[in-house]
Amino acid sequence: MHIDKYERNWIRLAGGMLVVFLLALTVSAFFLGIQLPGIADHATPVAAAGGEFDVNRGWVRELAPGRYEVNMRARVWAFEPNEIRIPAGSTVTFYIHSDDIIHGFKIQDTTVSLMVFPDVTAMATYTFEKPGEYPFVCHEYCGAGHHFMSGRIIVEAL
Repeated sequence: MHIDKYERNWIRLAGGMLVVFLLALTVSAFFLGIQLPGIADHATPVAAAGGEFDVNRGWVRELAPGRYEVNMRARVWAFEPNEIRIPAGSTVTFYIHSDDIIHGFKIQDTTVSLMVFPDVTAMATYTFEKPGEYPFVCHEYCGAGHHFMSGRIIVEAL
């Protein structure tokens, strides 16, 4: 069967692009450690001191000086709590839950960006060095009131 030289060149180009993409996927998955989130990437927080861990409400708790734990609920269309106050230099571990649909959790000007799946606990830890206000939003469209789903972390100067 005869293949035109231009068509043969396009077939070679397409094949070469497939090889490059497969190589990039292999390098990112096995050598750079980039993977899709799975069950192993999520954590369940420990029981609260002096009682049962209540995932049905949001709270902020100081574990030690400069160490905080936040249990956050993502529900259509709000975060609970939607305002968190901590001192500058604090390390905060966020445990985020969703009962209803997939939500996102992105804290502006930080590296914290999570997808929150129903019935799975997502976890992230971040140290807030600079005082100021850090807004957080849901970055996964979750319905008509999605644009109301936000809050803020207020980092107070010592």
